[in-house]
Amino acid sequence: MSLLSPQSIQRIDHEIAKYPADQKRSAVMSALRIAQEQHGWLPRELMASVAEHLELPAIAVFEVASFYEMYNLKPMGRHKLTVCTNVPCALSGADHFCESLKKKLGIGFNEVTADGEFSLKEGQCFGACGDAPVLLVNNHTMHSFMTEEKLDALLKELKS
Repeated sequence: MSLLSPQSIQRIDHEIAKYPADQKRSAVMSALRIAQEQHGWLPRELMASVAEHLELPAIAVFEVASFYEMYNLKPMGRHKLTVCTNVPCALSGADHFCESLKKKLGIGFNEVTADGEFSLKEGQCFGACGDAPVLLVNNHTMHSFMTEEKLDALLKELKS
């Protein structure tokens, strides 16, 4: 029995249609994103449903999900904050920024605040090196040239 909702299956099928019929596996990243949007994270049973729908071995789907940082293999906070710590961001103050963020949230990387509001992840290169340091919210919204002031305003906005 699939854990994918009918709406998720419809969206995944739309992604599959973008590729030649014998290349369903090409839609694996999109399918994982859709499944994660449905459930909030990717438990093994949900990844198995994605694998079944794409006619792939479950391990092939898990390999993709465990390789890329945008996929959550455990429950995350309502707001997942990912900070780029690659060299350009690190040289632009990302390390200090991360320490400040950890202190403000009271958590470390790969942890969730007690209220379930925030989780913190370390990321590697968002392709915006000229905007360093960079913070990504919920894999969708990028915040560039982060400062303490911008961080405080962002946290206040996300909490409301």
